[in-house]
Amino acid sequence: MRVDGKQFRTIWLSPDPKVIQIIDQRHLPHEFIIENLVTVDDFACAIKEMHVRGAGLIGATAGFAMYAAALSAPVDGCQSYLEQAAKKLLATRPTAKNLAWAIDRQQRAMARESSIDAKRATALATATEIADEDADFCRRIGEHGLTIIRQISEAKGGRPVNILTHCNAGWLAFVDYGSATSPIYAAHKAGIPVHVWVDETRPWLQGSRLTAWELGQEGVPHTLIPDNTGGHLMQHGLVDMVIVGTDRTTRSGDVANKIGTYLKALAAMDNQVPFYVALPSSTFDWQIRDGVREIPIEERSDAEIKFVSGRAESGKLETVLIAPESTRGANYGFDVTPARLITGLITERGITPAREADILGLYPEQR
Repeated sequence: MRVDGKQFRTIWLSPDPKVIQIIDQRHLPHEFIIENLVTVDDFACAIKEMHVRGAGLIGATAGFAMYAAALSAPVDGCQSYLEQAAKKLLATRPTAKNLAWAIDRQQRAMARESSIDAKRATALATATEIADEDADFCRRIGEHGLTIIRQISEAKGGRPVNILTHCNAGWLAFVDYGSATSPIYAAHKAGIPVHVWVDETRPWLQGSRLTAWELGQEGVPHTLIPDNTGGHLMQHGLVDMVIVGTDRTTRSGDVANKIGTYLKALAAMDNQVPFYVALPSSTFDWQIRDGVREIPIEERSDAEIKFVSGRAESGKLETVLIAPESTRGANYGFDVTPARLITGLITERGITPAREADILGLYPEQR
């Protein structure tokens, strides 16, 4: 996607093949900073501390992290070294399925090679495949989701389609295009009038800082709202559809996404507003069915809800305390939306009801 008119992905190989570059998302929207990642520790820190975030981008970053591990692995003890690197990376973000999926894909690919040089070449090729595949799948999600937006637009006589989204399931959460935003970008490019209600998404404010920024870069009309506004908008007919992303989806269609998604789904159900989830197949966890019971929910530091960062009137970036210093906070990163509340899943293979039989109809190899 574009930054000041220039095309960027969220992660890429630098001219030095030992260095991977990312957009450090902690500084957006105020500063656009490119960060170099070299060691496994660099990658682990970038994932855990949210220099990168979002299901697809976490997976792509993990893929390149295993390539970095292969570059630094000793000839003697290579396998043990790679296993330790994988273990360190897996501990960074427990909820996102793409993390484990990418690491497993790298481990299986490298296991087929005998020499360290072959392992390194395979690791680079696999990391590149993961990133390219993520971008292509998101592009296809946009094509499928476009049909829904077009139908709503036609039913409204060409008036703008009002779409509510939560968190950032955009280009910044993947390698390119995004999942929830890909249909929006496709509709905008096709000349269909769209308007996006952007949830601020406490406590990391991914909506305020990231979704609003990237929609602005693409020229998509949008309005920033507090997290608790969505239900009110739906009651008054100001939301035509909801599109969100997901960090892990069960084979039966339950979805783990940023905390607050479940509440949006309940409000959408009560107001007969279609609620869609956009995801590439790498986000499915084919081993589980009950999302509430089986998906691990990440708990993060309460400092993230007690402090807020931004640009002060002086122009400087500052972090300030917004709660009593002695108050304890509970900071759950995700919640689970049951399949019964979901109108449909928009995947790279098409749109399906959030039911196991229908999902497996799109992915028969997972039966």
